[in-house]
Amino acid sequence: MSAPTDEHVLTTPLSAALRAGTREDHENAERSPFVEHLVSGRLDVAAYTDLAAQQLAVYTALEAAGAALRAAGDDGALVFDELERVPAIEADLAHLLGPAWRDQVRTLPATTAYVERLHAVAGDLPAYAAHAYTRYLGDLSGGQILQRMIERHYGLSGAGLTFYDFPQIHKLKPFKDVYRERLDALDLTPGQRAAVVEEARLAFRLNQAMFADLGAVHVR
Repeated sequence: MSAPTDEHVLTTPLSAALRAGTREDHENAERSPFVEHLVSGRLDVAAYTDLAAQQLAVYTALEAAGAALRAAGDDGALVFDELERVPAIEADLAHLLGPAWRDQVRTLPATTAYVERLHAVAGDLPAYAAHAYTRYLGDLSGGQILQRMIERHYGLSGAGLTFYDFPQIHKLKPFKDVYRERLDALDLTPGQRAAVVEEARLAFRLNQAMFADLGAVHVR
């Protein structure tokens, strides 16, 4: 599947351009052996825990970028307290590994590259929009399916899986609709719109590289 033309990116709502422009990269990430093994129950709790550790590094960088944009009054109304994930991931890791969990987690090379990219584009609203779209709308959609698969296969429920819970969001679909409306309302130049789509494609590739690193450790 080829990427959409520039004209398509510029004449459709940004949320639709993102969905179309990232479809192939999104599907490639979902087909990563690590993800396929995790959702089919062929791994173990240690693999899920390692995933959570990588997510902590990514979301710490992403949410720091969002907080800085909001503090500067330049977040495009895209930063929601309801979406904050870092405290939930920390609670999950404490449940899974105990109170000394910080001494037991590690950041894999591809995750470090992902975090470095987030640091490099911090302060840039179009780039933040791309990465936030990739992470948060994924958590509110496919992440909910992943949660059910992990519950089914690995004996986890509640504590340990709070990353996937959004207690302040009572209905996910209306919230996702609002989020897409905020994306579509961003006052961006044609070049910035195209850059958002390209950065979101990069975000999915960074995710895929992170899954590849996890797969190298846990998939046998």
